[in-house]
Parts: sequence; C-alpha cells; structure tokens
Amino acid sequence: MATPSKPKLDITVTKPTPYTFDLGLLLANDPNPLSPTNPSSSDLESQLSATARDGAQALINQLLSTLPLSTTTSGVLLSLPPPSTPLPREKPLPPPKEPTKWEQFAARKGIKPKTREQRRAKAQKYNEETGEWERTWGYDKGGARKRREEGMVQQDWLVEVDEKKEQEERDSKGKGGKKRGKA
Repeated sequence: MATPSKPKLDITVTKPTPYTFDLGLLLANDPNPLSPTNPSSSDLESQLSATARDGAQALINQLLSTLPLSTTTSGVLLSLPPPSTPLPREKPLPPPKEPTKWEQFAARKGIKPKTREQRRAKAQKYNEETGEWERTWGYDKGGARKRREEGMVQQDWLVEVDEKKEQEERDSKGKGGKKRGKA
C-alpha cells in the first residue's frame, strides 16, 4: 500500500515587493499585504500558512546564500551577523542610581571590593596539626564541629584557678564569702 505523498513545494519565493531581512535576529519582513478574498476561516488559515511558509523559505534561502558555513566535528555551523534592527522596549531605561556615600568615599580613596579568591583566602587558614583547611569565622569555626564528631577533647580542658584571687573575690562580695542572689 503506497501512502499518498504531499507535493513538493517550490524553494524559490517570488513576491511583488521583496522581503527585507535582519539575519542577526532571523527576521524576514514581508511588506506585501494579504489579499482580502473570501473571509472564511479555512481559506484564511490556508492563506496565512502559505504566507508563513514563504517567509520561512525566503529566510532560509537568504541564510544559506549569504552567510559563511563552517564544518566542525559537532556539525555544520552558520555564523550570524550582529542584529541591525533595534527592538523597542516596553518601558524606558531606568535612570542610573546615585552612588551611596560609601561608594563615593571608596571611589575617592581608591578602595576596591575584594575578589572572591581574596575573601576565600581570608575565610580559611591551614591547620598544620590536622593538615586541613579550617574556617576562621562563621559555621564550624576552626573545625570545632569535626573535632566534636570525632570525639576529640579540647586542648584547654583543664584550667588552673588562682586561689588568692578567688579568696579576694569572695571577701569583696560580702561577709563570710557568701554570694548574694539565689540561695
């Protein structure tokens, strides 16, 4: 059983007024008006699809005939030129923001923000005992969390107390060394 095939359409497009192209935006502008024949919906749909097909065919013909093609291992590449048609904006460009007082001061003094690498280098230090980089501030400062998970005991777990200072503090608080407050 042979399936009925569609007839091949012509690849050349002829219009009374030629198309204008902006290949950077892949735009084909057709200045020809649609012919106002019978306004029935099926006729209008077929006329619109034929016009769209002709526009796409004209754009492809223009791309393949005017732009350079290059072949690479990943396929055939077509280099597009920069766009020449300015596209309108819905709203005007916002006015530039005034610099803050800090930005003005920094510009006067030549202060520049630190790069990501500079911030990262300051945020970590190398611990020679463990042989790892540890944070200097913020979450898990100095690898404390890791030491707790491993069950390591802090190095300063034993703190010596000066008995003379303790006695002087007790004497200065009141009679007999009793502390005021909760009993």
